Amino acid sequence: MSVEEAAKRPNISSVKEIAAEARTMVRAALKASLGTLLQSSGHPYASLLLTATEPDGSPVFLISKLALHTKNLTGDVRASLLVDATGTDADPMAGARITLIGEARPTTSATARRRFLARHPNAGYADFPDFSFYAFDITSAHFIGGFGRIHDLPRSDLLIDTSGAEALIDNEPGIVGHMNEDHADAIELYATRLLGGAPGAWRMTGIDPEGCDLVLGARALRLPFAARITNGEEARRELVRLVGEARAKAA
Repeated sequence: MSVEEAAKRPNISSVKEIAAEARTMVRAALKASLGTLLQSSGHPYASLLLTATEPDGSPVFLISKLALHTKNLTGDVRASLLVDATGTDADPMAGARITLIGEARPTTSATARRRFLARHPNAGYADFPDFSFYAFDITSAHFIGGFGRIHDLPRSDLLIDTSGAEALIDNEPGIVGHMNEDHADAIELYATRLLGGAPGAWRMTGIDPEGCDLVLGARALRLPFAARITNGEEARRELVRLVGEARAKAA
């Protein structure tokens, strides 16, 4: 490898930072563009849908068998998912986005259903007979973080290890429910003081070993933890610590 080639390669720390930014983008997304292949011609077909994630970060979505993208997936499971994090940027081409590449298939995962509905409580059509939850199995991704920040990421950089965290995942509904019902003030502090969100009735929608997800209307934020957690007690300690950090910033 030449000196010039070596200089162009991101260092280990920047690769880790890019991977963390990519995971955060996917976790924070409320919607994405799904790319499937038209059965009639093989042309790419793009559509918009609501998204959530499994505890490991795998995207999940709820779609009708009557929709064209669902019909496309019955013929070819290959798909892509574009997450656009540019928001209302004046120059969106300088903003961040990521295209996930993989395969989409129906899933009966209980965590997919509960995490999706926690994120999208108005999705009352979830029980309609023609709707099914789909899991997006990531193989790789193409990340663009603005001009000059373009990187291909493997599956391993986009998903987290949930082994040993079964207790946390099993207790997630109770933890999330408790925080929303009894500690709404703490959740707002997380959003406003630690993540720069606007004041409002923020709610927690999910928790996993690396962090938790917060939503207010059409805005979602990702709150990272300082260290990996695996159970309810570790979650309690970290959430209490984060409240202290948020209050210190508020002072």
